[in-house]
Amino acid sequence: MSSFWQWWQHLPGQLNPVIFEIGGFRLQYYGLMYVVAFVVTYILVGHRLKTEPRFSATAEQVQALLTYMMLGVIVGGRLGYVLFYNFTYFLHHPLEIVLPFDFSDGFRFTGITGMSFHGGLACVIFFAWLYCRKVRLDFREMIDLFLPAIPLGYTFGRIGNFINGELYGRVTTLPIGMVFPAAPDSRLRHPSQLYEAFFEGVFLFAVLWSLRRATLVRGAMLAYYLIGYGTVRFFIEFVRQPDAHLGTVLLFMSMGQVLCLLMVLAGLLMAVYLRKTQEKTVTG
Repeated sequence: MSSFWQWWQHLPGQLNPVIFEIGGFRLQYYGLMYVVAFVVTYILVGHRLKTEPRFSATAEQVQALLTYMMLGVIVGGRLGYVLFYNFTYFLHHPLEIVLPFDFSDGFRFTGITGMSFHGGLACVIFFAWLYCRKVRLDFREMIDLFLPAIPLGYTFGRIGNFINGELYGRVTTLPIGMVFPAAPDSRLRHPSQLYEAFFEGVFLFAVLWSLRRATLVRGAMLAYYLIGYGTVRFFIEFVRQPDAHLGTVLLFMSMGQVLCLLMVLAGLLMAVYLRKTQEKTVTG
């Protein structure tokens, strides 16, 4: 058993995040995982579209909406990181917000590094609303169609984080801990990326997917999603290493925990609003 733990604890150092490199261009597993996540989402949504006749969207509209959502992930994820996590730095280096290069020491290709889940989520919702408004699709119906499938994609994204050796956890004495080469020391740390892959991905997917055929108020999936994701991410943040330049930002909470509390609050308010709207419709 000791040999297993030895292998497990040093696994991050054995992983190469780069699939191949040509000149200064590198294709990394993290980027590939984004593609896999969107493909999985598209397959699951397409399956629902074929097997659940209550949805009125066409396959072409689903493809277009997914494209809008992909743009939302990229734009919102980047802007969210800039605003929530490193505003001062990017205030002095504005070109690095949109250009995948480092100008601090010559000219070096780095790729776009630094993405915020919460910023990406906000922009995905906004972009989805814009598309639905443009083609006159029912926004709440599209929410209920897409959201049960989306969490499974997070599993692949977090595995990409793990392969990259980033977003590692806090120091632990438990044998499940791992040594991450990018960490400032060689102590064992929680593999928080894998915790997130399971709870934000597999677990949340199982919950929402099991509710997909339930008789719910239209749009309620978004409320359940916000509450579910915000809750599991809030607790995982206790073992995830906060950003070194931020640390805790409110009492004992990291920036991620503050944003997750706002997610849960928004989900609860939405659930109350939708319930009251349904009651007025029934009594009216």
